[in-house]
Amino acid sequence: MDHFTFLVAAYSAIFIVIFLYVLFVWRRQAALEAELREMEARLKELIEAPRSDEELPSRHP
Repeated sequence: MDHFTFLVAAYSAIFIVIFLYVLFVWRRQAALEAELREMEARLKELIEAPRSDEELPSRHP
């Protein structure tokens, strides 16, 4: 029975580590998707904004 306890402890530890990793990846993916939506919105604003020569940055100093 002593070996069974170690087996359960090992599987529990592995399960917890995998669960925490999946949770970390899931949260990071959500943050990246939010950042991508912000960038897409900003790009859409820049594309749809009326253009004039004063608003465009100069390439020559």
